[in-house]
Order: sequence, then structure tokens, then C-alpha cells
Amino acid sequence: FFMKIRQISNDIDVKKYLKNLDVDGGGRAIMAAKHRHFLIEIQDLHVGAANILKQDALSVGADFAVPKGTVVAKTPRVDGLLIATKRHLQALVQKEKLQPFGLKEVGAFLERIVKTASSKKVELMGVLNANDDSFYASSRFGAPEAIKRIEKMIADGADIIDIGAVSSRPGAKGVSPKEEIRRLEDIVTLIAQERLYERVRFSIDSYTPEVVAYALDNGFSIINDITGFESDELCRLAAQYDAQAVVMHMQGTPQTMQHNPVYEDVVEEVYGYLERQTQKLASYGVEDVVLDVGIGFGKTLQHNIDLIRHLRHFQTLGKKLLVGASRKSMIDKIFPSKTEERLAGTLAVHLRAVEEGADILRVHDVYEHAQALRVWERLKAI
Repeated sequence: FFMKIRQISNDIDVKKYLKNLDVDGGGRAIMAAKHRHFLIEIQDLHVGAANILKQDALSVGADFAVPKGTVVAKTPRVDGLLIATKRHLQALVQKEKLQPFGLKEVGAFLERIVKTASSKKVELMGVLNANDDSFYASSRFGAPEAIKRIEKMIADGADIIDIGAVSSRPGAKGVSPKEEIRRLEDIVTLIAQERLYERVRFSIDSYTPEVVAYALDNGFSIINDITGFESDELCRLAAQYDAQAVVMHMQGTPQTMQHNPVYEDVVEEVYGYLERQTQKLASYGVEDVVLDVGIGFGKTLQHNIDLIRHLRHFQTLGKKLLVGASRKSMIDKIFPSKTEERLAGTLAVHLRAVEEGADILRVHDVYEHAQALRVWERLKAI
């Protein structure tokens, strides 16, 4: 007999692997919690808190990296990096809730991370445009072609169909509510007649109350608002119709958003905005909220990359996360390409987004995303 040793991927299904090893059931849960490591950055922490957290982390098997001189309080406030597994975090939550110097807040944040650290099914939101000036021509359809497209997206694996009649591309012009409804009317009528809303959920991509109310009256159940529910009337409509609210962040307007967007800290500023708008919706009684960091809406390439790489931070808001980078210009900035040539780049961005915690992908190519997700999930499994 020859012993075999090999390194295996960190991305395996550890619980299933341990079950195959015939590890005791109780032991499987304990050991699986030790598998995945979390990196949690804490800035401007009281030096006393940093020293307490360092000791608490070491006591449970984790670690908290701090600058030299922290132990002798060389500076009053420090930054640090907490390196811990889920099991470590669970233990630290209890410890930090009892500590001074702001560590109770740290404990509460760690608790939110623990609660959101679970696997889930990724949903696909297929895009259909009822206007003739959206940035991707192949997403534009009029009735009855739109119904055929909807049927195909359902067959391809779409969980949601997102329909809009006004382009939100950079520099796009707005239209009147009357014109927006006119563009939608034939498609919405056929959806209602065919009762397609019984087979898939429909989302209205609009920030105009009259248009949103029209769609909700005809079987739509999701409001996708690129203006982040700044409108009180849209908040009231979401509550009245018990609709799911997709809250997106955008700096500026479609006409101005790409005119030199600037942030001091894009992740924290977008996080703060989404947190405020979630609280606003809650004040209207709307709890079914999805958050969208707004890739390409008032962001540079680096802003977009930072938001995707730090998407897990937004999970602590306790809501589903939507990412829509489908065929957007960020891909062209990395690998020069025309809109119709960006499918491969889209899949790369979206799979990384899922890895970082995305729950819903807004896509132009449903079949290709369904295939990529199925293969990606299979590669992660044993």
C-alpha cells in the first residue's frame, strides 16, 4: 500500500466531502464551519479595542492583524484585518458584545456576516426592451416578437423577466409617461392575456409612477427602479401592491452619470445609500427589497471592479443582491470589444459576482448564463 497525499480545492462542498468520509454528523457541522476564511477590514478602531480584539481572536483560533506598536498604544486609533472562519466569527460575536470601545458594534457586524454566509440558488433576470434606443440592439423587441422572446427566456431558465421602455444608457433622453406606456401596452396586454405571469415573475424597469402602476395592474410583481426609490410615490406603490423593490444606486442621472464620477470610497458611499433607501422603504412597510450596486451607473471601471470585489460587504444589509453588468462598457475598457462581442466578458464578471455573493443576475443572454452557472456549480461540487 502506498499513501497518497494531494492538495484539493478550497471551493469544494466540504459538508458533502466529510459525509463521504463517513465523519460523524455532529463533527461534520463543526469542521465545515472551519473551512472558509473571512477577511474583515476594520478601520479607525480604538487602540484599546484593537488589543482586546487581537486577544479574543487568538483565543478562538482566529487572528487580527494590527500595525506594529499597537500593543503599546503607539497611536490612539488603528486599522486592522480580522482573519477568521465562520466558527471563529460565531465565537467572537458573543465575546465582542460584552466588550467596550465600540466592540459591541463590531460584534453586531460580525453577527450579520455569520447570518448571510450560506449558499443559495442564483436567479436569472432576463432583459427585454420595448424601446428602440437601448444600448444593446438585440434586446429590443415589439409585440408579438416580444412574447416569443419571453417564451424563449422562460424555456432557457429565466426566473424573472425585466421589461423597460426607456433607455438608461449614458446620455439617453427621457420620454413622457404617456409614450412609455404606449411602448409597453401591446406587450403588457399579451402578457396578461397569456397569463405568462403565472410562469415567471415580471419586473417593470421604470421610475415613473404612472407606468409602474400600469404594469402592477397587469401582473407585474417587481419594481426595478434605477433611481433607488427616491420617489415617495414609488415607495407607496410597492407597499400597496406588495411588490418586490429593486433599489439601484446611480450617481447623477443617465444624462450626466458618466461625466467624471468621483467617490472618496465607492464601496462605503454606495453601501450607505442602499442602507438609507432600504430604511426608507421599510418606513413604508416594504421589506421585500433587492439591492443593486449599479454597475456602470456613475462609476469608472475601477469603481465597478471595487464594487464587485467587495460585494460580500453588501450582504450585511440583509437583502438579496442583484448585479447587472451584461455587455456593459466596463468589459470594453478591459478588453476592447463591440457590444455584441461582450458575452464572454459578461460571463466572467457575473460568475465573479456570484462568487462574491450575488443572488440575482440581470442578463441579456439567459441560456448562456444558465449553462455557465450549471457548469460552475458542478465544478464546485464533489
